[in-house]
Amino acid sequence: MSAPARSRAPVDPRLWKYSHSARGYLVATVGLSTVVTLCIIVSALAIGRVLAGVITDSTARSLSDWTTELVVLACATAVRVVATGAQSRYAHRSASRVVAELELEVLTTATGFEPRELDAEREELAVVVTRAIGGLRAYLIGYVPALVLAVIVTPLVLIVILTQDVTSAVIIAVTLPLIPIFMILIGFLTKGRAAATLTTMTRLSAQLLDLLAGLPTLRALGREHGPAARIRALGDAHRRTTMRALKVAFLSSMVLELLATLCVALVAVGIGLRLVFGEMTLEAGIVALILAPEVYFPLRSVGTQFHAAEDGVEAASRAFRVLDRRTVRPSGGRTVDASAVNIELDGLTVTSRDGEAPAELSALCRAGTVTVLTGPNGAGKSTALQAILGLTTPSSGVVRIGGVPVADLDLEQWWAQVAWLPQRPVLLPGTLYENVTLHGVPEPDALDAACRSAGFDEVLRDHPAGWDTRVGQGGVGLSLGELQRLALTRTFVSNASVMVLDEPTAHLDSAREKTVLQAVRAAADRGVTVVMVGHRRSVLHAADRVVEVRSDATLHPKVDHV
Repeated sequence: MSAPARSRAPVDPRLWKYSHSARGYLVATVGLSTVVTLCIIVSALAIGRVLAGVITDSTARSLSDWTTELVVLACATAVRVVATGAQSRYAHRSASRVVAELELEVLTTATGFEPRELDAEREELAVVVTRAIGGLRAYLIGYVPALVLAVIVTPLVLIVILTQDVTSAVIIAVTLPLIPIFMILIGFLTKGRAAATLTTMTRLSAQLLDLLAGLPTLRALGREHGPAARIRALGDAHRRTTMRALKVAFLSSMVLELLATLCVALVAVGIGLRLVFGEMTLEAGIVALILAPEVYFPLRSVGTQFHAAEDGVEAASRAFRVLDRRTVRPSGGRTVDASAVNIELDGLTVTSRDGEAPAELSALCRAGTVTVLTGPNGAGKSTALQAILGLTTPSSGVVRIGGVPVADLDLEQWWAQVAWLPQRPVLLPGTLYENVTLHGVPEPDALDAACRSAGFDEVLRDHPAGWDTRVGQGGVGLSLGELQRLALTRTFVSNASVMVLDEPTAHLDSAREKTVLQAVRAAADRGVTVVMVGHRRSVLHAADRVVEVRSDATLHPKVDHV
């Protein structure tokens, strides 16, 4: 396809900014392309001199008469072959390195996003990192070399033709703009095709991952056929989008090839007629005829190669948008006393797309007490916990840990003092023991006590392999209740001075909930600062203090005026 009609530079400068390998690759490509260009020119001049001499001079038709020219031609051909091969070899290696660098950069940047921001873009980021950026290889291997050749070969070869035959140079100069004009017209026709393809692939991947994650539950309820039909519909949509893009790619390539062929034919006819009437020398005609296709070839290649690269270019553009939002999370060097940590929320407000949640939240969570944050869904309870951890930056207000604002803390040191249980506990593929000891190997007695407090000892008895039982990504192989109890065990076995628990009794029955709340109470009695989110009456009764969390919609409800 042609260069796209939307406003985008032929080579996005951010590629060189974010990838060290890309900068080296560009320098090597320019150098090798210059060598190839010089070889083309030298070969054409040598061929023109030999052919014209052999045809017009009957006394100079032996190899010895043209030894110098033939040696020069052989050397130029050999150098061109070596340079082209080196360029192709280096392009493949550099493309793999560039893709790997960008994938790592995007992944690293995404991990620095605030949780709400990351949740909104999780599916697109997953597709860009795991699959889409890989399409950039075709861009680097095919499109970039073709573009560099167009910048170097086309003007230099045209200048050489001008020195040999002014008429042919004029014909080429007049017809050459037709190729980029047609490329732009085709770009208007195909505008947005790559973006549409990537969007359908993102939707398909997200739906497929959701279906796989919930397939056991759906099969148990007999509801697996509906989502499967949705996956098939998205797959068909992705196939249709891809095939439409390929159809345009083949047709536009044919148009560019036909246009370039007709332009070269026009030059050849002009040279032939002037040779017949003796208006030009044979050597000049041969050189111009040999070099004419070389003028059009790079531009034709740019249009052809962009088809194979457009998906990768679109993915790279989205990746660059992520990298452009890279921020350095502020982290001071101050520390807090781990023995007794008080947490103060002073007018905490976090602004999101749906408004302020929480809004103007103030609370004091003292060491040795249990503070429960409660409120309606969407009020910002989980966001408040993230602000305490320093994962979310408040729009206004401040969170103080031991009297020190979170922004001034050494976050690594602060996190080392916290045992955090999020709504979706993180489990890695491996054994149960490997997951429960992610943050260190506890004493056997402490681990047994934590298992009993969380009710995980019953889970171990139900699995013959015990601690050696293997689980998949996200805890595949465990029920929601078992996964929650494993995460609670990992939390209780910690020696942290602060516990931040987001609905710790979710997915637990009343008996298990009572045991867990007793363990939380025991931790607070040891001096641990406990902050948790809860709704159930039993959780609220276990609290020393209950804090109502509200959003701006509940603090300042809108009144409709009649």
